[in-house]
Formats: sequence, structure tokens, C-alpha cells
Amino acid sequence: MKKFFEFEQLETNYRKETIAGITTFLAMAYILFLNPSMLSDGTGMDKGAVYVATALAAAIGTLIMGVLAKYPIALAPGMGLNAFFTYTVVLGYGIPWETALAGVLVSGLIFILLTLTGLREKVINAIPAHLKMAVGAGIGLFIAFLGFQNVGIIVSDESTVVALGDLTNPETLLAIIGLFATVILIAIGFKGGVFYGMVITAIVGIIIGQIPLPDKIISGVPSIEPTFGAAFTHLGDIFTIQMLVVILTFLFVDFFDTAGTLVAVASKAGLMKDNKLPRAGKALFADSAATVVGATLGTSTTTSYVESTTGVGAGGRSGFASVVTAILFLLALFFSPLLNVVTPSVTAPALIIVGVLMASSLKDIPWDKFEIAVPAFLTIIMMPLAYSIATGIAVGFVFYPITMVAKGKIKEVSPVMWGLFVIFILYLGFLH
Repeated sequence: MKKFFEFEQLETNYRKETIAGITTFLAMAYILFLNPSMLSDGTGMDKGAVYVATALAAAIGTLIMGVLAKYPIALAPGMGLNAFFTYTVVLGYGIPWETALAGVLVSGLIFILLTLTGLREKVINAIPAHLKMAVGAGIGLFIAFLGFQNVGIIVSDESTVVALGDLTNPETLLAIIGLFATVILIAIGFKGGVFYGMVITAIVGIIIGQIPLPDKIISGVPSIEPTFGAAFTHLGDIFTIQMLVVILTFLFVDFFDTAGTLVAVASKAGLMKDNKLPRAGKALFADSAATVVGATLGTSTTTSYVESTTGVGAGGRSGFASVVTAILFLLALFFSPLLNVVTPSVTAPALIIVGVLMASSLKDIPWDKFEIAVPAFLTIIMMPLAYSIATGIAVGFVFYPITMVAKGKIKEVSPVMWGLFVIFILYLGFLH
């Protein structure tokens, strides 16, 4: 096994890789509880089934990444796209969750096709880098807004649309305490700060009687039957312009997020060669295959997690670290009773902090270039204001060709961007 994972060349050992795998798991364990809470929020999806789907998708995806691509990169259902799935596609558009899962499935299959045919580089390069950054930052603002809204920190208002809520409300106050705790943990460099922030919030909630104490911590694995295979039963419902936009959103966000995460983790691990990622095709295949597996099981898009850098920081260099993380996700299947303590007060701080982390890409956008600043800004601001990730992407991608043409840079607009311009014009004009 040492030879398979190239321990000698990477100057690593079982101890380092095991610690790295555990560290990565703790850094992203929050998704086990956050994802089921979000996907079952008013959609009709069974929370227990989604918990199992989340854990299995993470375990299988991470295992494929570790064994096939041999990278210390873990996967799980992605933040942002789970919010898009629930609040935009299902609750906003009124699309059944089964059809939404079919959209996730198709986006994963397209991702696999692009990877196997070698078209992935052309697609990635066709989308301007600053728009990719804007999409990530906009999603960050969107999920942070969800966090504030879910616990009443921000409430609706007839006069001003939104306003500050009652901060003395017990549920709101608990979330604020949790936010303080999470901020402090991350500020002092505590690994897994988001997860442990949720733990602290839940404990405080139980102590003050705001959250009920679970009857047990360990139990049998919940049934996955309510969600398993549902995506396949609604494949015939995806042939609409609206679902095309949904699928493109799933695909592009996953595509950009994965490419950025792979480079970020590999760079920190010192695994880049001549500024290129070795075995990039295998890594992208692992990511896209995980999305197909996750959609089949019953969860939104599965993607590579930048939290994997915490494992790299702990010494992880090989795919064995991913194998360890995958095993821990499998063991997590038996801890579903803890879902009962994951209330909005517990998840809100995590949503807000993850939003902050995602917004870090704002610093890389060249705001002094007007033709770039306008579409980037509109992409970012329209996501929380329109309560839709797809709308933010659509508005930004429509304005990009317009500003570039006005600036005399029409040759820099790729055919792909012109195609998306037409699709998103139709979406905004008739189907948003």
C-alpha cells in the first residue's frame, strides 16, 4: 500500500496521512448535519435519507479521489449549490425535488463527458476568471444571508423590505452566541472551527433549554429508500429552458469550484508540477462521478472541499489521507440521532462563516476595470437580492458581453459566452 500511494516519493507515512485524514474530516464534518437540514427545509425530502445520502456520497467520492487520483482531497455535497437546490430550484421555481435531483444527475454526467473528452480545459478557459470569482463570492453572500434570515437576525419589513430582527429572541440570541464562538475558534486557528462552533452552539442550546437533548447518539442507519433513485424517475421532466438553466448552474458552479479547489489544495501540498496539476483528469473524473453517485443516492452536487487544505497542513500528501476521511464518513452513518439537535440556531453561524470564507475571492477581482467590475458586481449583488444564485449568474453573464463590446473588446468574448448570453436572456425575459 505504501508503494501504491507513493509514500517514499512524497516523504510521508501512515501516521501523517491518518492524522491528515482525521483533520480534514473534522474540518468538514459540519456538512453531515447542515446539508440534510437545508435540503429538507420545506422541500419534502426525508431528512434521515438525505443524511445517509450525504455521508455515502462524501465517503464514495472521497474514496474515488484517494484511490484513483491519489490526492488528499475530500468531497461532500457542496455548500451554495445545496442552497440553490432548496431555495431557488425547489421552493423558488416550484420544481419537485425529484426533478431537481435529475438536474444534478445530468450535470454530473455532462461533467464526466467534458472530462473524458478533454473539453474541460476549453470550457474553463472560455469563462472569464473574474466571473468565476464573482460567482463564488456571490454564493457566499447568498448563504450568509440565508443564515441571518433563518434565525431572525434579518427579517422581512414592509417599508424597507428587510430589517434587523429582535436580537433578544432566544433562538436568535443562541445563534449570535454560536457566531461569536465560531469566529473566535477560526480566528485563533482552531482546526475544524466551523464544526466545533456548531457543537458549542448545540451544547449551549441544550443547557439553556432551547434545544432538546437527543434520546441517543448512536443508532442504526436510517433508510435511504425515500430518496434513492428518485432522480431517474424524473429525467423526462428536465427538457425545459428553466431546467437547462438549472443544470448549467449546477455544472458551472461545480466546475469552477472543483478546478479552484484542486489547484489550491495541490499547491499547498506542493504537488503541482510546472504550474500544472498532475492527474487532473482523474481528479475531475472523481469529482464528477461523485456528483452522479450523490444524485442517485439523494443529495445535491458533490464537490471537492477546500477544507482539505487543513489535512494538507497536518501533513497529508497522498490519497491515503482521503481513504481515512472516507472511512470516517462511513462511520458517521450511525450518528444520525444528532440531527435532532441541529436547529437553525446551530446551522446559521456555520452558514454565515462559510459565506465569509467564500467571499474572499472578492480581493482578486480587478475593480478598476469598469467592463469587468460591472458584470462581476451584478453577479454578486443579484444573488442575495433576487434570492437566486441562477439569477445572479444570468445577470452577470448577460452584462459581460455588453460591457466588453462597449469597451471595444468584442474579440475577447468567447463563443461559449455568446451562447450563454442568449440562454440567459431567454431565462431572464421569460422564465426567471
